[in-house]
Amino acid sequence: MEWRDEGIILGLRRHGETSAIVELFTAAHGRHLGLVRGGRSRRLQVVLQPGNSVHAIWRARLDEHLGAYTVEPDISRAATLMESQAALFGFATLAAHLRLLPERDPHPELYSRVLEALPLLSDPRTGACEIVRFELTLLADLGFGLDLAECAATGARQELVYVSPKSGRAVSRQAGDPYADRMLKLPAFLRLDASDAPVEDVLEGFALTGYFLERHVFEPRRIAMPPERERLIARLRT
Repeated sequence: MEWRDEGIILGLRRHGETSAIVELFTAAHGRHLGLVRGGRSRRLQVVLQPGNSVHAIWRARLDEHLGAYTVEPDISRAATLMESQAALFGFATLAAHLRLLPERDPHPELYSRVLEALPLLSDPRTGACEIVRFELTLLADLGFGLDLAECAATGARQELVYVSPKSGRAVSRQAGDPYADRMLKLPAFLRLDASDAPVEDVLEGFALTGYFLERHVFEPRRIAMPPERERLIARLRT
């Protein structure tokens, strides 16, 4: 068995005296682990840092085996990520979310979202906007996508400012105002696909995705939301 792909390093752990087991999120093969022989060598330690992109070849005798990676560097981001607390929290949040996915299950749209987010994580607001968009895509890929295209009550596509916590569908201002205290806010940057947003809108975006992630993903699995996500939110509030 053999395949070639590009991937982002999510993490690694020691294996024996000289090797490492590397966790990649790949474009066509999803989240996939493999052994890198000599992964603890000086040359490869620089390459095998979380956040870096690599070109990888995976080989194994059988598909269900762990297999071995041969990796070559593509884009080095680890040093930049380590310079920013917001970037570290952001990347740790993305990695934790990706571990919710079944191993070896391809998610090409999520892969694209991660690539878009990584260069922006050092900017707390812009990076946070990308993480919220990533979380919306994650919900969709897990089967719990939100319908934000039109009002659930009237079918209108204008002034969509709420989301129903029951249905996960958008609600217009006119239809939702009488029930505003029971609605989730739909921030403008998600409606307009803006690249930046006020802090208040970003926090509303995290509240929106966080509600549905807790309800559909974390609570049923009896696991907690990544603490780095909460730290990133706390940093935005300061």
